[in-house]
Amino acid sequence: MAPSDTSSKDGGSTPERTPGPDGTSAHLPGEPSGPGTHPVDELLPPVKLFSTGLQHVAAMYAGVVAPPLIVGAGVGLSPAELALLISASLFTAGLATLLQTLGFWKIGARLPFVNGVSFAGVAPMIAIAKEHSPKDALPVIFGAVIVAGILCFLAAPYFCKLIRFFPPVVQGTVITLIGVSLLPVAVNWARGGSPGAPGYGSMRAVGLAAITLVAVVLCNRLLRGFWQQLSLLIGLALGTLIAFPLGLADFGAVKDAKVFALPSPFHFGAPVFDAAAIISMCIVMVVAMTESTADMLALGKIVEREADEPTLAAGLRADGLATALSPVFNGFAASAFAQNIGLVALTKIRSRFVVAAGGGILILLGLFPVLGSLVSLVPQPVLGGAGIVLFGTVAASGIRTLAEAGMESSSNTILVSVSLGVGIIPIAVPTFYDSFPEAVRTLMHSGISVGCVMAVLLNLLFHHVGAARRTRSGKTSGATVPTATPS
Repeated sequence: MAPSDTSSKDGGSTPERTPGPDGTSAHLPGEPSGPGTHPVDELLPPVKLFSTGLQHVAAMYAGVVAPPLIVGAGVGLSPAELALLISASLFTAGLATLLQTLGFWKIGARLPFVNGVSFAGVAPMIAIAKEHSPKDALPVIFGAVIVAGILCFLAAPYFCKLIRFFPPVVQGTVITLIGVSLLPVAVNWARGGSPGAPGYGSMRAVGLAAITLVAVVLCNRLLRGFWQQLSLLIGLALGTLIAFPLGLADFGAVKDAKVFALPSPFHFGAPVFDAAAIISMCIVMVVAMTESTADMLALGKIVEREADEPTLAAGLRADGLATALSPVFNGFAASAFAQNIGLVALTKIRSRFVVAAGGGILILLGLFPVLGSLVSLVPQPVLGGAGIVLFGTVAASGIRTLAEAGMESSSNTILVSVSLGVGIIPIAVPTFYDSFPEAVRTLMHSGISVGCVMAVLLNLLFHHVGAARRTRSGKTSGATVPTATPS
């Protein structure tokens, strides 16, 4: 099915005030809601606003806390520091969500658009951490994220015009690599997390991971509606409860955590700007921009307010600003959470203020570190069992996107096979690029970054170089607007 064009035929865009499906005028920020208000701008009663906003938090919570858990474990943080990193991610996800839903000036899509910590950055950040000492890893990561956020903000109005270079075949390849890159992390967790830890790889650890995995699958199969959205959290909670009598859960983080604390700017040190790390995170940001653009296009269709070029640019500016500010409060890159788009489609509740309420709840969760410390109680094997589902879902979403990309084309088959093959090299053989210069080692050690660059280059070769000649001969370029994908 050909994708819908979101701009006018003369290359312009629709006015900022877009008519609703019934022909009424759409509500603009700052205007009171009324009978003619578009559902996107409808302000619901407080109780419904809070409950439906909480549902969005439930749908995204596991996705927000997983990246800091992965990166924090990779850097070797203590339980108390890990709790702080989780709280920071919740806090910055809330700020990013408010930027997207409420917005100001030309920043924010003003759609029911949830933002959180981007999964795309996890594997490259782990690669960056491996190249630096534990003390310097987070400052280097934060410095790279700040630069990547500024790049996103400045490139937003231009990136919308370049989206044709990121068709579904490229996007699907990158999303698949994200999931595949993270699956080994989940498997290592299932064995106990650290090879030197007591009981690493034991039947007790693997069995606990298996119980968690089965619990998540059964909850997803047997539960419905809101409870089905909570299947991952239910599996984590059940696995953690079982871990207590087995002696695999540690209360140390809860004892040391503060009940309330304002975010401490640059708690882990001032940002360090490393060229190789910056290149790696900028590539990740391009991937995140592609995902966000696709998600905004899909969400616009669902809520019946199409995302035109100004809307896309405003949404990407919000991504960039939130990403650049997040490291100040010890957070990571922010991007769209597509699972919440599915929730909008499922509930038919299109109000952006509902999602804004969810953003407010995330900020409150981030301001209470004791809540973050409760999350850090989850043992590594439990997280590993749930991670197999979580990361596998990301890979499956990439495969689904590839299925929509027209894989009957031989050029697309070559593009995907070569990009996946190159991207899997550092996953299969982590030492493959050890002899390369240090300046490029961080980039090459990330399968996502290498695979993304290869996919874009091959897409240019097959679908853009000489595209006019192939079009005249009856062949299509395949450069279509990407469909929505998860974070």
